[in-house]
Amino acid sequence: EIGFVLHNSGAEIIVVHPLIAKKFGPQALAGLGARHVVVLNGETKGKIAASEPCLAKDGGEDDIAAILYTSGTTGKPKGAVLTHKNFISDVVSLVRSTVITRHDNFLCVLPMFHSFAWTVCVLLPLYCGATTVILETFQPNETVNTIVDEDITFILAVPPMYGILLRKAKPGQLKNVYVAVSGGAPLPKEIYYAFTKKFPINFIEGYGLTEAAPVVSINPVAGIKKPGSIGKPLPDIEVIIGDEQGKEVACGEVGEILVKGENVMQGYYKDEQAASEAFVNGWLRTGDMGLMDEDGYIFIVDRKKDIIIVSGFNVYPREIEDLLYSHPQIEEAAVIGVPDETRGEVPKVFIVPKEGEEIDKKEVLAFLKPKLAQYKLPREIEIRESLPKNAAGKILKKFLKQE
Repeated sequence: EIGFVLHNSGAEIIVVHPLIAKKFGPQALAGLGARHVVVLNGETKGKIAASEPCLAKDGGEDDIAAILYTSGTTGKPKGAVLTHKNFISDVVSLVRSTVITRHDNFLCVLPMFHSFAWTVCVLLPLYCGATTVILETFQPNETVNTIVDEDITFILAVPPMYGILLRKAKPGQLKNVYVAVSGGAPLPKEIYYAFTKKFPINFIEGYGLTEAAPVVSINPVAGIKKPGSIGKPLPDIEVIIGDEQGKEVACGEVGEILVKGENVMQGYYKDEQAASEAFVNGWLRTGDMGLMDEDGYIFIVDRKKDIIIVSGFNVYPREIEDLLYSHPQIEEAAVIGVPDETRGEVPKVFIVPKEGEEIDKKEVLAFLKPKLAQYKLPREIEIRESLPKNAAGKILKKFLKQE
């Protein structure tokens, strides 16, 4: 994937973490097409910090700010072309949807090449004059100590991290936290309820995608929060639920989540066909199926490409996954479709038990049977120690499907 991104982007300089340089070797990285490889060790950081600005360039709002590559959960990564205007408009919409002051302290435990971290953990606090405390990796004890020692008021993380904080942190250790935002992957309701019960803070789920710089919607900080919902569209961002032709469906009906706004990308770098397919009637196709209720709250049903068709019936993996996450012994779950001679496809479940717990396949099936229609029940159940994830904590189902 690194090689594909470098060749596709035409990058001439690679800035590399020492661990990556050690794993691959600078010469191997240079062989991928870049003219220069900079290993960012302590000495390099010092030189950069002490140096004078060597380039001065006036940029416009429509100039390209970044080419951010999608996580490639369904295929090869695509480079979303984002301008300064795309990023700033998303930041301004976020500012209008919450209250942030220069006294706030953000915690960044997410990789900063990811659009969620870049916009919400870097650009947003910079815009507001707030502080960002950056941790190199998510280590539970270090993270909890940092929240306490640095008087963190805003936490931005992905669901698995909140599951760990739920077990590791004591209620008083998060007393200064005003808002905890979950994004990057669906937030299981069980984690939401347990977290809000233990920590009396604003715990809200949001939604976004790289192609939208990335935040599209969020549950209100002050106002009604609907568990299981990704909230309402941010100010100045339009969202509809549409059919295949991009026509808006009725309230409460399931369709594709379509987005429009100044935060939306210009296209995919060097891939006009994919860029054309990403839009319908001027709306960005998210690839996520969802519905909108009468109050304007959006609920994700599932990824369009993850829907399992069993004997002609649509089965949404997330429905099964949400049930599995409610089981007291299950830490993580993923559901995919596998080929079946008579039904076309059938669900297959992958499960990671909680630490110190053991669970039997028969127990899992017995747990699901009263809660699901017969055709939705998994025909295969596999128990594992871990599931493949990307750097942002999203489970990579494509690798499960390739096995």
